[in-house]
Parts: sequence; C-alpha cells; structure tokens
Amino acid sequence: MGAFFQELFQVGLYKRSQGRVTRQVTWAALAGACLFGCAQLMARLVEQPAAVRYGVPLLIFACCAWISYRIVNLPRFADFLIAVQAEMNKVSWPTQAELIRSSIVVIFVIFFLAVILWGFDQVWMLLFQILGLLGREP
Repeated sequence: MGAFFQELFQVGLYKRSQGRVTRQVTWAALAGACLFGCAQLMARLVEQPAAVRYGVPLLIFACCAWISYRIVNLPRFADFLIAVQAEMNKVSWPTQAELIRSSIVVIFVIFFLAVILWGFDQVWMLLFQILGLLGREP
C-alpha cells in the first residue's frame, strides 16, 4: 500500500513508450466511469449553490482522473497492460468482409433459436391447457 501512495505523487511514466494504447484506453474507461459518477453527483446537488454544485464534482473528477492516471502507471499494472497489448498485437483480426459474414450468421442463428423457443413454448402451453394446469385464455 505504501508503494501505491508513493507512486501516487510521482509525475514520471513507467516504461513510457510501451503499452500506450491499452494504458490510454484503460485510463479513459476509469475516467469515464468517474465522470459519470460526478455527473450524477452534480444532478443531486441541484439545490446547492453553484460553487458547490459544480466545484465539488469537478474537484472529485480531477482527483479521480489523477489517481486513474497514476494507477495505469503502477509498475505491476503497467506491465500487465503492456503484456495485454503485446498479446493483442499477436491476434489475427478478421477482415471487414469476414466480420460482416460472421455477424449475419450469428444474427440469423439468434432469430432461428428464438422461433424454435417460441414453438416449444406454444407446445408446452397447449399441453398444459389440455391437462388443465393452465386456464384457457378468454
């Protein structure tokens, strides 16, 4: 825990040129979640003076953004994000045509399964009505 607080007040970057994309996206996700929370807080402070309504969420967001920035530069976490980016670079991503074809197949299968499930539901409903377990609809 002491290493975290020591790292929190540093300005330098750990392994500056490695894992930049994953670090930036991770920071943006953390800051975005904090921004959402601060917007909710600001909405709840509607009856407070403007300085409190805008100042408190802004101060909290600034602190959270700095903490998020420092978290993605903690050596253990930064090494993890660097490894994640290295693995993502190894992946062979599909072409746009393959992606479209695969998406069409998935969407078709989902609708096909929905129709099958609807059919099973109708059969069970009919069977339960015949057995008297379900009341008949008017």
